[in-house]
Amino acid sequence: MKKTLVFIFILLNLFSCGREKLPPGILDEDKMVEILIDIHLAEGLVSTFPIHYDSSRVLYPLFEKEVFRKHQIPDSVFRNSFEYYMKDTKIMDRMYARTIDSLHVVEKSGNK
Repeated sequence: MKKTLVFIFILLNLFSCGREKLPPGILDEDKMVEILIDIHLAEGLVSTFPIHYDSSRVLYPLFEKEVFRKHQIPDSVFRNSFEYYMKDTKIMDRMYARTIDSLHVVEKSGNK
């Protein structure tokens, strides 16, 4: 019986270590990547407008708000999540690699 309990305890520990639980109010990596893609697309779009830099600084926040509205999250949740993930450079590198790959796919599909 004692061996069975030890075995069950070890299994529970192994399964609980698989994925770290996110704190409340923090977006998961997949959602963050989706939002980062849209934010970078919005930045790119604003940069293509034939307007002065000062005007683009006024215009970009409107596009950013639209991204947050599209994903149905407040900007504070995104910012808190971004700060949370910035603490671990490996996770940020992985998320930005996925973001860049997705942006390349969008770029290639737009060129066809």
